[in-house]
Amino acid sequence: QVQLVESGGGLVQAGGSLRLSCAASGSIFSINAMGWYRQAPGKQRELVATITSGGNTNYADSVKGRFTISRDNAKNTVYLQMNSLKPEDTAVYYCNALRATMKLYWGQGIQVTVSS
Repeated sequence: QVQLVESGGGLVQAGGSLRLSCAASGSIFSINAMGWYRQAPGKQRELVATITSGGNTNYADSVKGRFTISRDNAKNTVYLQMNSLKPEDTAVYYCNALRATMKLYWGQGIQVTVSS
């Protein structure tokens, strides 16, 4: 089992920044990749960014150049630095972790609200 706990969300004005953190615990030795997804009201959950155990990253086009995903393996934590935030970035952000067994785990989600 893998447990994921997100933190760092909140309310920010357009143009501002936030950093989300996701701390993993449990069977973390078998995690291959971690990522951030988001879900806005009335919309489907969508990919924001992912990072593999080797450090390869992938971003949604809508956040490229504004968001940066990183991981600290010593702290078992993945981060999402979000800059130049826009009102359309408002959503619940979810952290996930993919184990070598291909089982996917999700955090409980954290609200990010960007005011115009």
